[in-house]
Amino acid sequence: MTKQNYLIDMDGVLISGKKMIPGADVFIETLKKKEIKFLVLTNNSIYTQVDLAHRLQTIGLDIQAEQIFTSALATAYFMKSQKEHGNAFVIGEGGLNVAVHNAGYIMTDQNPDFVVLGETFDYNFRQVTRAVRLIIEGAKFIATNPDPVGPSESGVVPACGAMAALIEKASGYSPFYCGKPSPFMIRSALNYLGVHSENTTMIGDRMDTDIIAGIQSGMDTILVLSGVTSNKQISDYPYRPGKVVKSVSEIKL
Repeated sequence: MTKQNYLIDMDGVLISGKKMIPGADVFIETLKKKEIKFLVLTNNSIYTQVDLAHRLQTIGLDIQAEQIFTSALATAYFMKSQKEHGNAFVIGEGGLNVAVHNAGYIMTDQNPDFVVLGETFDYNFRQVTRAVRLIIEGAKFIATNPDPVGPSESGVVPACGAMAALIEKASGYSPFYCGKPSPFMIRSALNYLGVHSENTTMIGDRMDTDIIAGIQSGMDTILVLSGVTSNKQISDYPYRPGKVVKSVSEIKL
């Protein structure tokens, strides 16, 4: 039997806020001990791979930067696949700026090929206005992820999808989303890991991003109940995960 590989969502699966989900460290250690290929996936485009690896390591998860794949990386891959070298007007933080720069793009607000929207700590209305005008003038609109809200210490905050909706309404142009549940992010992650969908399992806590992305990409899926989805909510969707477990500590490898 071919060995399974794993694409693992981060928030709600391995961590909850700034804390590790119990058993996540043992799960990761077992993957490494058995030499099972895995990649941690996140729609969070704020941080670089190095930032996220440091954050995970400080709470006890031994995950290296190259074992993390973000929506910012998927976005940069998409841009490079469309145009080898180009210009982009970017609204986002370090994770997105670094990924776009490493893809060979120059960041400018003059005649860009793309307007790129990601997560940020502080959306600036002047930047948003500039983005709307550039899109109307012909720049292509792409966004890292469609999540309307994200978690914070004090409750939910508007996220990339909410700001993208504002820009879409004002410009009349819809964005192309590169993060989950876009099959583009999953295909990019599989290529990055060097594996195929037939022998890869998607582990996530959200039916509307992780599980649907796995199903649409032809992977086995495992829903963990340690994040935002409860057992009762599964029946709200027309598709079902391959397996449901309380947390990653219940997954037999």
